[in-house]
Amino acid sequence: MDNSMRKRWISLYVENQVGVLSKISGLFSAKSYNLDSLTVGTTEDPTISRMTIATVSDDETFEQIKKQLNRMIEVIKVIDFTDIFVRMKEILYVKVLHCSPEDKTEVFQIAETFKARVIDYGRDSILVEFVQTATKNDAVVKLMKEEFQAIEVVRGGSVGIESISMMER
Repeated sequence: MDNSMRKRWISLYVENQVGVLSKISGLFSAKSYNLDSLTVGTTEDPTISRMTIATVSDDETFEQIKKQLNRMIEVIKVIDFTDIFVRMKEILYVKVLHCSPEDKTEVFQIAETFKARVIDYGRDSILVEFVQTATKNDAVVKLMKEEFQAIEVVRGGSVGIESISMMER
C-alpha cells in the first residue's frame, strides 16, 4: 500500500438533519484528521444532503476515514473521488482594493483570461468571481497577491460529481 501523503476527495450522501455536519466534522476533529475543504448542500431529494470533503492523508489513514464514515448512521453512501473521473469546481471571490485606473484595467484582463466575472465595481475597488478548479483558483490568488497591494479573498469549498465521460477534473 502506498503510504504517501496526498490530497483525497470523498463525497457523502447524508441524511439532511440537524447535527449531521457537526457529527462528521467532529469525527475528523476527534481523530485529528485535517479537513482541507468541506461543502454541503441539499440534493434533488430534500431529505438528503451531499457533502464533498477534501483532506490530505496517507492511504492507511484515508481508509480509516472512509470506514468510520461508513459506520455513521446518518451517512447513506461514501464515494471515494480520489482516483475516479469527476467534475469539480470551487467558487472564489477576490476583491481588489485601492485600485488605480491601471490596476482596474489589469483586473479586467485577468478576469477575461481566467473566464471570470466582474460582479461589482466601485470607485477604487473591483470584485471578481471565479468558478474553476481549486488548482486554478490557487494560481489566481497567487497572481493577485503578486499584482496588487491589497486584496480580500473568500473561497468556497469544492463541489464535485462523477463525470459522464472520461474527462479528468
